[in-house]
Amino acid sequence: MAGRALYIYVDGSCEENRNVTGKTPAGWGFCVISGDSGIGKGGGDVIFERSGPVVTEESVDGFLGAEVGSNNTAELSAIAHAMRWLLSEGDSHDVVLRGDSQYALNIASGEWRAKANKELAGSVQALWSEVASLHSLCAEHVRAHRGHRWNERADHLAFRAMQGEDALPLQFWKPGAR
Repeated sequence: MAGRALYIYVDGSCEENRNVTGKTPAGWGFCVISGDSGIGKGGGDVIFERSGPVVTEESVDGFLGAEVGSNNTAELSAIAHAMRWLLSEGDSHDVVLRGDSQYALNIASGEWRAKANKELAGSVQALWSEVASLHSLCAEHVRAHRGHRWNERADHLAFRAMQGEDALPLQFWKPGAR
């Protein structure tokens, strides 16, 4: 995609992925890059980033339908929050959403049907559809933990959110540092 394309890297993090509950900590993060080459060496500029915890309580602001904190609910939450950001952003762009979870990318885009996390999956798919009606939107899988600078940044954001900590500012962060 050429021109005014935005590249959004999403990731989720959860230390425990067995016997998860609504109390299991999980976090999500995304970063928006302009001028990304896609080869992972860190070209382009971060124009926005956000992260937070997976919310599992209906009465809490930010609830999207996650029943448990897990890696999958964190990955889906990252996509949902990226889609929400795009809807609030206003400008029309070609958007490439890049993530290391084929599960989350395929659920979000509607290519796969959710067998679990159905309410959250429905929320994410509705947001995806709304964004796709306004932007050219596609998903691309990137391999996890292979040194891809922006995927590592999204991982850092998600990991720190899962731990209840702020992300390191970009100028102090090194790829691969959680």
